[in-house]
Amino acid sequence: MSLDNRYDFVLLFDVKDGNPNGDPDAGNLPRLDAETGHGLVTDVSLKRKVRNFVALVKGDDQEEGSPAPGQKRFEIYVREKAILNQQNQRAYSALNLAVPAAEDSAEADAPEGEKKKAKGKEKRKGSADDARQARDWMCQNFFDVRTFGAVMSTGVNCGQVRGPVQITFARSVDPIIAQEHSITRMAVATEAEADKQDGDNRTMGRKHTVPYGLYVAHGFVSSFLAKQTGFSQEDLELLWQALGQMFEHDRSAARGEMATRGLYVFKHDSELGNAPAHALFGRIQVRKNTDIPRGFADYSVTVDDAAMPAGVTLSKLF
Repeated sequence: MSLDNRYDFVLLFDVKDGNPNGDPDAGNLPRLDAETGHGLVTDVSLKRKVRNFVALVKGDDQEEGSPAPGQKRFEIYVREKAILNQQNQRAYSALNLAVPAAEDSAEADAPEGEKKKAKGKEKRKGSADDARQARDWMCQNFFDVRTFGAVMSTGVNCGQVRGPVQITFARSVDPIIAQEHSITRMAVATEAEADKQDGDNRTMGRKHTVPYGLYVAHGFVSSFLAKQTGFSQEDLELLWQALGQMFEHDRSAARGEMATRGLYVFKHDSELGNAPAHALFGRIQVRKNTDIPRGFADYSVTVDDAAMPAGVTLSKLF
């Protein structure tokens, strides 16, 4: 069933003594706004958790009537160790489309200095009709493609998809403090390290945590784009489930205590929408009750659901 409504949503989640989203360019410190000190979690990080949850619960799910027999409707395109050009190739193979051949003559005809550049050059475009068919196949088989969109024009051309679901960076309600901890491993990796320590065999390391942070992210679902990608009501329900439970299956030493604390969904009666998203988001207010919050109980969440704009309904799903 296709979507006939616009949705806007607010996601609240928290972290305690953990690192919700480390920055590899800053020694894996928790991401933050350098001017205000507020913590940040990227949209990419949140989408990764949604992808992992869907792969977990739908990993063996099959659906009859798939564009290719035996293909999974809930596969994940951007997954760990995936080679995306090989994923694109699957669409051409499933649809029996001719794959553009590499330009073998490009290297032979090129000047000496250009041979290396020409080697392996491919005609990536192919026909527009083939790309359209491949794009539709990818949308039908990969949950994250028809949900978040993807650029699939590398290698064989499967086009580009603008996803109906978009999520913003999450920002902490209050400034956070990133703490750094020294940790010790009672072992070393090599004999050479052991010899240097005369058998003491200890390895020192660092860990970064946030004592506590409550984060807010905003999201949007477009019914117009959903019709283009095939994003259905079933997919939407799976998205809500993922946003509510994704942290329960993402435990690690750095993210031991993360949890969804609220998922507030504004449903519009129309596809265009009945009120601006920013005005609806302002109805969810979060304020701390103490100077130094260390848990969700130290905050109050106020929901203004009185006199909602005509054609908009608010539901708290988690």
